[in-house]
Amino acid sequence: MNYQFSSPIGHLLFPDNCEIEISKRSGQIRRVLLKSKVLATIRAHDGRIVLTLAGALRLHQAAPYPRLRVVVSQEVAPFIKEGRSVFAKHIKEVDSDLRAGDEVLVVDDKDTLLAVGMAHLSPQEMLELSRGVAVKTRHSIKKRKT
Repeated sequence: MNYQFSSPIGHLLFPDNCEIEISKRSGQIRRVLLKSKVLATIRAHDGRIVLTLAGALRLHQAAPYPRLRVVVSQEVAPFIKEGRSVFAKHIKEVDSDLRAGDEVLVVDDKDTLLAVGMAHLSPQEMLELSRGVAVKTRHSIKKRKT
C-alpha cells in the first residue's frame, strides 16, 4: 500500500485488525477486509491494489488534500456521483504526483468524495486536454450498496 500510493498511509488504510482473504487456487492475496467490509482487492495480473468505496473513504480520510485526488467542477459532481467517467475538460485540479494507471479519489472543490477509479491520463494531460476520459470511475457514492 505504501509503495503504490507513495505515502506512509498503509497502516491507516489497512489497520492490524484487517482480514486477508487468500485465493485457494493461487495462494495469493485476493481481498482485504475490515469488519466484513471489503476495502480492496488485489489484481491478479499485476498485483496492484484496487480500492472499493469503503477503502476509498478510508484513504480520503488518511491522505491530506490534494494527495491522490482529481478535483472536478461542481457542474459535473452529480454525474460523477452517479458513476460517470471523468472527462478531462471538467478537471479543475489534480495531484501532480499521480500517474496514468493509478487509483485516484475523485472529489469536488470542497473535497467531498464522489468516486474512486483509475486515472487514464497523466496530471498534465488531465489539465491541458479538452477531450477524453481522464478517470474511469469504478465505485461512486450514489451507486454504493448499503
